[in-house]
Amino acid sequence: EIQSVVSKFGTDDDNDPISNPLSTLLEIAYNDAIVHVPVDRAYRLSRYRAGDAAIKPRLSRVKGEAWSKAKNKVEVNTLQMAQDVLALYATRETLKRSPFDPSVEGKVKAFGETFGYEPTPDQYKCFEAVENDMVWRTRPMDRLVCGDVGFGKTEVALRALFRCVANGRQAALLAPTGVLAAQHTKNVLQRMGEESGFDYNIAVLRGGMGKNTKAGRQLREEIASGKVDLVVGTHALLSKGLQFKDLGLLVVDEEQRFGVKQKERLKLICNGVDVLTLTATPIPRTLQMSLSGIRDTSTIRSPPPMRKPTLSIVQEYNEDVVKHAIELELQRGGQCYYVVPRIAQLDEAEAMISKLFPDGDVRVIQAHGRMARGAAEENVASFAEGNYDILLATTVIENGVDIPSVNTILIQNAQAFGMSTLYQLRGRVGRSSLQGFAYFLHKEEAITEQSAMRLQAMADLHELGSGFDVANRDLEIRGAGSLLGTEQSGMAAKVGFDLYMRMLKKSIRQLRGLDLPMVPRTNVLLPDGEGSIEVSAGPDDTDNAFKIPKSYIPDHEERLKEEGAARLAESTTQLVDLTNLWKETYGPLPSSLQSKLKTLHLHACTRQLGIDLVGLDDMGDGQLDCVLRSPGLRLRHWANICKSLPRGVPTKGLDVVFPARFSVTREEFEIKGGKKINLEALAARSNFGDDDDEEWDALDQEEVEAMKEISSAVNVKNLEEVDLEQYPRFVIKNLGAVKVGSRVDILLKALLPASKVVYENQQSDKEKARVAAELREKREMMKKVKKENDAVARRRLGSLD
Repeated sequence: EIQSVVSKFGTDDDNDPISNPLSTLLEIAYNDAIVHVPVDRAYRLSRYRAGDAAIKPRLSRVKGEAWSKAKNKVEVNTLQMAQDVLALYATRETLKRSPFDPSVEGKVKAFGETFGYEPTPDQYKCFEAVENDMVWRTRPMDRLVCGDVGFGKTEVALRALFRCVANGRQAALLAPTGVLAAQHTKNVLQRMGEESGFDYNIAVLRGGMGKNTKAGRQLREEIASGKVDLVVGTHALLSKGLQFKDLGLLVVDEEQRFGVKQKERLKLICNGVDVLTLTATPIPRTLQMSLSGIRDTSTIRSPPPMRKPTLSIVQEYNEDVVKHAIELELQRGGQCYYVVPRIAQLDEAEAMISKLFPDGDVRVIQAHGRMARGAAEENVASFAEGNYDILLATTVIENGVDIPSVNTILIQNAQAFGMSTLYQLRGRVGRSSLQGFAYFLHKEEAITEQSAMRLQAMADLHELGSGFDVANRDLEIRGAGSLLGTEQSGMAAKVGFDLYMRMLKKSIRQLRGLDLPMVPRTNVLLPDGEGSIEVSAGPDDTDNAFKIPKSYIPDHEERLKEEGAARLAESTTQLVDLTNLWKETYGPLPSSLQSKLKTLHLHACTRQLGIDLVGLDDMGDGQLDCVLRSPGLRLRHWANICKSLPRGVPTKGLDVVFPARFSVTREEFEIKGGKKINLEALAARSNFGDDDDEEWDALDQEEVEAMKEISSAVNVKNLEEVDLEQYPRFVIKNLGAVKVGSRVDILLKALLPASKVVYENQQSDKEKARVAAELREKREMMKKVKKENDAVARRRLGSLD
């Protein structure tokens, strides 16, 4: 038997798993050959997407250099682009504003308890991300919240708005339509208006309330004086005559509905103001900015309980289908939407419905944007009260209409709508536990290639929480467009959008000497609240918030400003400079303040090193080690940091542990503090060696996912809730044996050298990026001037002839 097996070695009949192991392969057809790729290398493949490419791509050849040349061109382009991105990072970090007061978070928590539903897990993450942006950062917030229709984006916005007004600043909520503004006003008044118990002054600014009208003039005066706490409005909020006394937050709902001019106006209004943008389907450019990391993004994918996916039916227009769909909904006691693309088609559609139901027992009401002021909102409200069976409308109902009894929508001439509009319209139904139905009825003769792709996407992407996927498909159909105002679509078309974004991220990583991600705050869980600066969450909790004594800085506003500046100092150097300024301005520091400042120095270090969680871990035999979790830490980061430390040796007493999944041996590995690092040996053992042949780090997506967990660290009560072995972490041995009151000193001594290296590297990277971007801008300007001068010279020569 053995001889029989051996005799088949190397032949087609060899089935031995050792001599002829089987593996699953992907077969890729090139123009001149077929290539097989093992599935464990599939991460090196990316789907080609470039919807705005003028010419459909031809298949590359295995032989020849056409693909390599195309990639090299794109690589040069992405390096230039990366410089611009990093310059934007640096510019954004220079923007400063006073953070919101953490002591107000108790009120925000009480407001959150008035929400009638249990928030979903993704909503909790959004709440924390927005709190971190507003309370724990000095640069203004610019966050995009992408969530499916009906998934709770509005609640994220309401809590942010409440935080702003509870801090004594004004807030504004901008909506694209009067119907949506009316819906928001109703919600805001219920939750924080005069009858809610919070008693904030809420106002509405809409079309028809211009500065020359009595009502418009009076409201503008109240906003300018600060009498109005929160204003809800449509495009009227963007008018030039509107002045706020102290605008702290602007929430933009459905940002894809605003045009370029309105967004330019928004930039002027929002200079130094926190901005929270809500959307279910971000436009391609916004999505591209979020994917490249230029814009902070939170995604709500978890659906509310009992919610069912809406069934999508894509079909050629047929009156029998319309009649059947309406009859089914009315038989179960529900209501219907019927949507047409143009106002002129409404009467025709109403006549068609009357013909289908001649007995007159189907009640129809219209809503569109050219009705008398307030009439569309009144008709929608009457329909919501159950006075009518069918709401016949244009896209005016695309946003803000939330009627649980409506669970069927029919969209006539669906090929004429954009993907975002189709998705939003479908989201108007299925907002209860009942099954929702969406009929996309199209004219066969009017179908184009792109409209067919849009309708196919609506049929494919019908699961709950697919808004981000719809936006991605839209990106594929329409193309990437431009990023940072620079046309990039040609380069994206050469290699496809996915690979282009991978190459851009790789270029950014190359330009940043140390890309260790910072965290906005650190949850320190040492006994007796030592090292913590968190505000008490309830009456039984200890308040460890940093406070300056009133006797040291008597003025309340000035004291809050200085507390915020100290609490969020980026480095220990900044803290030292700040305290020196205090000494010059207010006199010697009180002893109670000096001890608190040590804790702030510790937090400046932990934020720089990406440490989001600190606590004592029982190692047995009574030994308590201090574990400092750093989810974004990678071997390349620690290797670069250690190179800049004295003698190139890690700080004594500070060990670093990397989880098993980062090791080729699938075992944890530890780097001891105080000992010289053998980088070559570690690189061979780690999955993070510098392999220039690798186009993409296979664990890059894992890094992204790990960083999403950071925001949840604030709710951790003890280390037992966290699987520490899954994360990179610093370890300081036997810190539990150190007496209470001295642990912060030990931690600070261990972390300070490494955090200084990180801060200095980051400042150097920012400066290099800024200088490079300035040089490039000057070169572009010189090219433009030369081109204009050449054109003038040619015209002169032409006139002489």
